[in-house]
Amino acid sequence: MAVPVSELRRVCRQAWEPVLARARRAVVFLDAASAEALHWGGGGAGELLAAGALAVRALPAEAGEAAGAARVVFVVSGALRGGTAAAVRGVLGQGAVRHCVLVSGGEAEGGGPAELEETLRRWMGEGGRAEAVLRGPPLLAPVSAELCLLPALAELLPPLPGPGGPGPTEVGLGALPAELRAAVRALVGDLDALFTALGLREESFAVGALSRVVATELASYAPARNRRRMATTKASVVFVDRTLDLAGAVGHHGDSLAEKILSVLPKLPGHKTDVMVNMVELTALKTTDETCNIIAPGCLAQPNDPAAKALWESFMNLKQKEAVMEARRHLVEAASRENLPIKMSMGRVTPEQLSSYIQLFRNNLKALENHCGLLQLVLATVQTLKHPQTSKWDNFLAFERLLLQTIGDSEMPSVLKQLLPMIKSYNERMKDDYTCEDFLVLLVYMYSVVGEIKSGKELDTAEEEVKKALVKAICDEPEPSPVLQKITGCDSSLNLTSQKAIDAVDNIFWSLRDIARARMHMKQFNSVHNPGSNTHQASYKPLLKQVVEEICNPDRPDPVDIEHMSSGLTDLLKTGFSMFMKVNRPHPGDYPLLIIFMIGGVTVSEVKMVKDLVATRKPGTQVIVLSSALLTPCSAIELLFATDRLQPDTDI
Repeated sequence: MAVPVSELRRVCRQAWEPVLARARRAVVFLDAASAEALHWGGGGAGELLAAGALAVRALPAEAGEAAGAARVVFVVSGALRGGTAAAVRGVLGQGAVRHCVLVSGGEAEGGGPAELEETLRRWMGEGGRAEAVLRGPPLLAPVSAELCLLPALAELLPPLPGPGGPGPTEVGLGALPAELRAAVRALVGDLDALFTALGLREESFAVGALSRVVATELASYAPARNRRRMATTKASVVFVDRTLDLAGAVGHHGDSLAEKILSVLPKLPGHKTDVMVNMVELTALKTTDETCNIIAPGCLAQPNDPAAKALWESFMNLKQKEAVMEARRHLVEAASRENLPIKMSMGRVTPEQLSSYIQLFRNNLKALENHCGLLQLVLATVQTLKHPQTSKWDNFLAFERLLLQTIGDSEMPSVLKQLLPMIKSYNERMKDDYTCEDFLVLLVYMYSVVGEIKSGKELDTAEEEVKKALVKAICDEPEPSPVLQKITGCDSSLNLTSQKAIDAVDNIFWSLRDIARARMHMKQFNSVHNPGSNTHQASYKPLLKQVVEEICNPDRPDPVDIEHMSSGLTDLLKTGFSMFMKVNRPHPGDYPLLIIFMIGGVTVSEVKMVKDLVATRKPGTQVIVLSSALLTPCSAIELLFATDRLQPDTDI
């Protein structure tokens, strides 16, 4: 029996039960990942306030935020270690807290609940009472019916293969850097807790080197082995390394409204996924200032509003044109229900038309209150359709298609030379020209699609030319964008020296060469480029699509690049015997539930593609996509090239 969607939602809420039960008359502190999970799946801060919390605050806390609070509850997404431990200690060290509760994910490096409570009492000082609660299921952000994120692991990305580095079979947990090792252990613990709550007995499969490590760890994790003996619901879990196909993360091939909204609107402060929706249009405030922040922003997550949730599912699952029509339909129905004087018009939906419908709700407080979630989503649609970055989306798509043709016909150096004249400094750029980070998006797309490149003098020269132009463009920025700040490690143009820009660009090109090498160990999935023919254009064939097609193949061939990770002696014996006799090895398509875990992030288009493929190829199978992050082209670039990603979490 498969797991119904409602079951996944229940598990998301279940993670918050220990917090809600202890929130009464307490100030609740949440770290960023916990806040994001509460925002999407736990009902938002309103749930905590309804349970009796005095206030909900961010962790790390500002000075004096816990002043006068005698009772506090800390919710942390992982274990109590490093910066998280320092933040908790900072609040308790203010002296007013007499009773504290810590709800955490894994056990701290110091041991179990008793040791944690002892540590908390020591930080509080004499007479303090402490309680440590280890959460059951992990903190999940259910972004849609088929997609759940683990916000605590948003920075996780499989390492790129260095030149002449170890092959995927040679990488074990012990060979990974300490911080990546900690992230893998946290992921395995979280998945085991999730599968326990869902009652799953899974078989683990892997595509890629880090996926292999995670699947092996999950297969041999002692609590997971005990659970699999008891559980009844069978599932296959397929881990896939994001770095095997980065073209899917930075490409613009998805005709998805949700993807565009997430890409062009500014992020909610402290959030990795949700965006800010400007709500000024619903007020009497007269301002054209985009940055006006008197009115609190709206957002996409509406866990307590069924109509808005249904519209968001449409944004995730339909093509843009259909999704916009769906937005109009929902708005017209809401207006009719409130007896607002709406003039229904057929034909193409324009942002101006949607805006005129929104205006009807403006002076009607009851209607505003009843349909607030829906209005936020429609405003997000209007603001996205009018956004200058949206018109650029089609330029990107056209350029990517051209690249696919060119890469088939010519070598990489000539493709890079074609790119050169398009790299323009700030003063030379028009509104449709590409910015520095736009170029990084195109470069990642190129190197990921082309696969292994013939290195040599010609390639080195072409790359040097592009590097020079990029360094000049970065140094000429009057103020580096947030992404460029993270890539160069400089927060203003004053301390961005040309040497820092050269170092950053050199590192980017080292990574690009590694990106091109990422699939070199693959036998079956070693290309995502379909060169085309006299009758067909060249095209991009997503690695994830190839993986899912292989899983759903009715002939059930033995998968070449989808490795099964055995969990015990019986499986090892089966694998051994299969060399001499016909033994049915587990196949990822054998189970009623298929869970795909993209390590390093997934896009809206990929989730839709997986869902549609499984529905047509294997109609009886239910699919869930799990990932560490929901990527946009810009966030993928940041994850790849930012200097501070997965630094050791130490309390200095």
